Amino acid sequence: MSSITSLKYFETTGKITHLFIQFTQACFSRPFYLNRLLEQIVRLGIGSISISLVIGIMTGMVMTLQFGYGLEKFGGTLYVPAIVSMSLMRELAPIFTSLLIAGRVGSGISAEIGAMNVTQQIDALRALGTSPIRVLVVPRVLATMISLPLLAMLSGFSGILGGLFIAQTEFNIPPGFYLNKVFSSLSYGDVFGSMFKCAFFALIITLFACYKGFQTKEGTKGVGNTTIWVVVNASIVILISDFFLSKLLILLF
Repeated sequence: MSSITSLKYFETTGKITHLFIQFTQACFSRPFYLNRLLEQIVRLGIGSISISLVIGIMTGMVMTLQFGYGLEKFGGTLYVPAIVSMSLMRELAPIFTSLLIAGRVGSGISAEIGAMNVTQQIDALRALGTSPIRVLVVPRVLATMISLPLLAMLSGFSGILGGLFIAQTEFNIPPGFYLNKVFSSLSYGDVFGSMFKCAFFALIITLFACYKGFQTKEGTKGVGNTTIWVVVNASIVILISDFFLSKLLILLF
């Protein structure tokens, strides 16, 4: 039983790698579907701004509250701005936003492509001489790789502002002092490292979604199973790869 599972795992990995190679080749050859790319940026990126703001603000407020009362016992309340800002920008904002996108965007892409597959619309594209990779995969992958890092930064900075509100109202930390600690604690490496991680997570989410969408069968039941598979597996890979990417970025920066 374990050997069969291992074979399926390696087979899935090989197919996703092959899809990545096809995506890379399509990115560096014509034709390009710029209108489809812009459409996906609006749908996947701009459509996720509101929920990214909410998760960032609330995470920053909760972290400031918890760290503030925890460090207050030891007289370390003044370290709260640095701890909250570094935690948000390095880890929490990229991870929370990526998991959110895996649930919202990953499931949406897989369901859309899966529905097109079971209704033979993808076969119709091939019959017309159009590459499904260029039309369906490339715009969605690039749009998510562009949008997710920006959404994570928006979430991180909104979390810092949420923390500023709690720090001032609950612990009487002056806004000027708070912002000074934030800017002195963060570096360009923290920001660009987080954006790099988010771009990698976006690649994982969209490749998983597109691959499983192309494999969808059994009508509407298959579409439902596809969305579950994408959200669960993409989330697991994001959490595992985050450790190794964080270790790599610590060594580089």
